Amino acid sequence: MIIYQNKYLMMKFPGFVFCMVLSLSTSAQMKNIKLAELTEGISIPMGVSIAINHKDPKNLIAGAGLNRVMATVDGGKTWNETKMASTFGAGGDPVLIADTKGNFFYFHLSDANGKGPDDDGWLDRIVCHTSTDGGLTWSKDVSIGNNPPKDQVKPRVGTHYALGELYLTWTQFDHYGAKDSTCQSNIFFSKSVHGKRWSDPIQINSTPGDCRDGDNTPNGAMAAININERLFVVWSNQESIFFDRSYDQGNTWLGNDLPIAKQPGGSSMNIPGLGKCSGMPTLIADDSETFFRGSLYVTYSDLSSGENDADIWLIRSINRGDSWSSPQRVNKDAPGKHQFMPVMTVDQATGVVYVVYYDRRAYDDLRTDVYLAYSLDGTGHFSEIKISESPFIPSPDKSMGDYIGITAYKGVIAPIWTRMDDGHTSVWTTVIKQEELFKKSEMPTLQNIRRPPRPYSPNNRY
Repeated sequence: MIIYQNKYLMMKFPGFVFCMVLSLSTSAQMKNIKLAELTEGISIPMGVSIAINHKDPKNLIAGAGLNRVMATVDGGKTWNETKMASTFGAGGDPVLIADTKGNFFYFHLSDANGKGPDDDGWLDRIVCHTSTDGGLTWSKDVSIGNNPPKDQVKPRVGTHYALGELYLTWTQFDHYGAKDSTCQSNIFFSKSVHGKRWSDPIQINSTPGDCRDGDNTPNGAMAAININERLFVVWSNQESIFFDRSYDQGNTWLGNDLPIAKQPGGSSMNIPGLGKCSGMPTLIADDSETFFRGSLYVTYSDLSSGENDADIWLIRSINRGDSWSSPQRVNKDAPGKHQFMPVMTVDQATGVVYVVYYDRRAYDDLRTDVYLAYSLDGTGHFSEIKISESPFIPSPDKSMGDYIGITAYKGVIAPIWTRMDDGHTSVWTTVIKQEELFKKSEMPTLQNIRRPPRPYSPNNRY
């Protein structure tokens, strides 16, 4: 049974002392890099994503719009753009992930006939491409979840770094956007080794939602896998964050959807100036060889502080989701300003937690910055830095996409976001070295581990 844990998690580790200065907002010192312009009607911004090569952190790949791919092999100094060709068409929602062998995987929605919502080929499956050469070329696309006439939307993916397995979750709609009360949506799951063949999709939630793509739709499902092959998934629905898990590699799941946090405002938040704002959660398992190995982190945004004060929150479990910490507020500004649309990652080489989000703390109008928060102690004590060079003002009748992204490995951190200037949406990144944020002596180290990390084997699990 899931319970809420009200005591600070640090009390679970007597004798562990970690000193750090609490969050201080810092002016932007990061060089912003424009990756793409997105033009309505040509390249609709339906989300952005970015991934880093674990064999070569100078190699990063970003995805944007319907099918745009940008790659760098020199740490972000130069970028090369290509278009992702797909047998099943490109319907947006790009999602990128990399494994430890240097392979990249690019997922997106389908639009087989290029006709959008007026055609049965729109959103009829999730599509996966693989690159084994740093993004220079991509394999023939693979179809996942085709189940006509149902629609497949909002893919997100996790990976087991030791095995190279991929774990894909998404929302299946009887008919996307339908207002009929009998129309249902559910969370589905499929897995693959190296992205070539995928298991038959299975439904993992027990409580269906509607098809409106709003607060009563199960949305934003994201899988995480610990080093011992325990699988975990979170998603938003009915103004709550729900949790599920599997101990047999995704073959069977819990019988009930387990609520682990309230989410006032839900997954479709009302933020002034935005036609739509996603509050989807992010789930990450810490597999680093540090004191925090095995921790599960969930971050999300909500309106629990009031309709004029969206905040970013983090909860943590150290016992595979049996219990969770009280929500820790990531942004440390005074009450009354909006922070929204967070995405989180963990540098699996260092154990440092990073969260990127939009922020309006400095203004009394719709001007919006982008902030990066980072935690060195795994318990929700965050420092923050503004990473956008200048604010922007969104237009409610124009789309900025459904989500932003971030990746990190071996001290290289690369967030990706969209901004809007005079109604025109563009895609931006900045490549940050951890020494620009904190001293190496402050990082979690192997000396923080209470016991040596156990090497992975199929018979060596938590």
